[in-house]
Amino acid sequence: MDTWSAAVMLFLIMDPLGNLPVFMSVLKTIEPKRRRIILIRELVFALLILMLFLHSGQAVLDFLNVQQETVSIAGGIILFLIALKMIFPQSGNPLGLAVGEEPFLVPLAIPMIAGPSTLAALILLANQNPDRMIDWTIALGAAWIISAVILMFSGIFHRLLGERGLTAMERLMGMILVMISIQMLLDGISHYFTHSSGV
Repeated sequence: MDTWSAAVMLFLIMDPLGNLPVFMSVLKTIEPKRRRIILIRELVFALLILMLFLHSGQAVLDFLNVQQETVSIAGGIILFLIALKMIFPQSGNPLGLAVGEEPFLVPLAIPMIAGPSTLAALILLANQNPDRMIDWTIALGAAWIISAVILMFSGIFHRLLGERGLTAMERLMGMILVMISIQMLLDGISHYFTHSSGV
């Protein structure tokens, strides 16, 4: 996987368009100036967490003695489940914030931006090619910047696309993520059998 393919994958997993309604719902009772400060703070927190996970995830895997094939198969399954949720979203808002409560780390930074699926994808990238950490850092930075721009201008995107447009975009991104996840799963299975047969 090249750098820009990794960036696209991470952007699809972060799903900023799909998260727009949630962000707007959480921040709607907060005054606009404060809302922007909170959003910037949460985006920075998320980036720091993602970078930490990208650069230390491999050490955790080495400690647990988890092989690349296992990470690839598990990552494919996780991404597939996330993609299904994007295509068939559940109703309701399980975030559990009180009205007017200011979010801190949860739920905007974690899990809306730095969610389990994004962290799993970063572990997968670091595990597959640990010698390309600069490429993965660039990919993560690019995906984060695009997501940040979309979320910072959430009002404009919401007006342009509308509820139906946002839903359609989220489902389209979910379909693309399904294909990426299946390819990841097949690669993991293929590498496992190749490794097992000693070819």
